[in-house]
Amino acid sequence: MNRLIVIIGPTAVGKTKISIDLAKKLDTQIISGDSMLVYRGMDIGTAKPDIVEREGIVHHLIDILDPQQEFNVVDFQQYAQKCITQINNDNRIPILAGGTGLYVRALLEGYQFNQAPSDEKLRQKLTGMAEQYGNQYVHTMLQQVQPVTAARLHPNDQRRVIRALEVYYLSGETISQDKAATNELLYDVVVIGLTMERASLYERINRRVDQMLEQGLVTEVSELLQQGVPPNCQAMQGIGYKEIVEYLLAGQELVTTVDRLKQATRNFAKRQLTFYRRMPYITWYNVDDFDNYNNLVETIYKQVAVKFGVR
Repeated sequence: MNRLIVIIGPTAVGKTKISIDLAKKLDTQIISGDSMLVYRGMDIGTAKPDIVEREGIVHHLIDILDPQQEFNVVDFQQYAQKCITQINNDNRIPILAGGTGLYVRALLEGYQFNQAPSDEKLRQKLTGMAEQYGNQYVHTMLQQVQPVTAARLHPNDQRRVIRALEVYYLSGETISQDKAATNELLYDVVVIGLTMERASLYERINRRVDQMLEQGLVTEVSELLQQGVPPNCQAMQGIGYKEIVEYLLAGQELVTTVDRLKQATRNFAKRQLTFYRRMPYITWYNVDDFDNYNNLVETIYKQVAVKFGVR
């Protein structure tokens, strides 16, 4: 089995820096597990580490697509599996950093996804219903036919809710078929989960949003729109981009937009933690339990060293 280290946790908890510092100690490379970091030109709203922040560590699955292109969990599985094999063949242990809970779990547990056909007319009809009656309406439709799928999708995740309904109506199947029902993992892996007290996390989230605005998030989104990136494309539905698009196109007050963005990010962090609780193989570290950052990094490093026999 290929070896792998995974660093996950809610947004803004500090995964990026810890992953980079751990990669330096292990002389290895990082694979991004974030569905938004794949897009070029979307840097501020994704909190993408720049070249300086990466400190010479090779990062995979960053800046590989244009914003207009679609990227899904199957694409991620294929890209990540290839990177993991290549890095292991170089006698290094790759670090999967961050990200999107479904992507990470699908990779580790070997989810198999069906290839149900798409139907543009059906999708447009469902989208029209969502616009007329609200996102909760179509989410309730999904709940009635696929309660398990509905439970893991937020009502406002309109694109995935509609896709799940589309798959069901066309094939009678769910979006995914889990091949690893026994919780057997595909890798020789240590999965590190980072968390912190909720008040501290929310404070970090609010501060990060403020920093994004200071760094030019509004300008970044405006330039993407000027370059012809459709406001309704997959990439623009990411938290931070969707809210700023609405601000720019609907003329909302910036202060209201910022409040909505902070609330959406806090809600996202809560959903991430709920999702991760279904992954019993995670070893959790509460960042607040450590006197200083270096002690946290050293503790994680020791766990990895014991697991893989690293000196």
